[in-house]
Amino acid sequence: MTYENLDAKLVNALLGDGRASLRSLAEELDVSVTTVSNHLSDLEEGGVIEGYTPRVDYDAVGYDVTAVIQLQVEGNALPDITDTLREHRQMTSVYEVTGDYDVIAIGKFQDTDGMNDQIKQLLTDPDIKASNTSVVLNAVSENEQFELDIEDE
Repeated sequence: MTYENLDAKLVNALLGDGRASLRSLAEELDVSVTTVSNHLSDLEEGGVIEGYTPRVDYDAVGYDVTAVIQLQVEGNALPDITDTLREHRQMTSVYEVTGDYDVIAIGKFQDTDGMNDQIKQLLTDPDIKASNTSVVLNAVSENEQFELDIEDE
């Protein structure tokens, strides 16, 4: 068997079943268990695969309010603001962006009161010049991953 595209095929197989055993991956990819183990180790060491975590449905555990928070920040304070947001346990994503705002953060909250409290606390920071918060009405697609392209062999 040629190992061309093996890493991409391995990643795609894990996207389909992140709990797949080395043996089942080897069978699916038609290579030895040792080959799968070695390539998987390389992918982990290279930072391509960053870990194996469960995908939590936050709505199902009571965090059914999702907020998209946009912030305009004083330029030199950007690292401090993003660090503060990243450290907040309910912020699931924090992005530095271009455009009218400097930061976009996605947060999960149990209710609008909890969301309101967190946003008000955040806005006490004098380095935040402006903000805009949107509450998500319906998550059409969330936390999706996509398979890697594989060149035809």
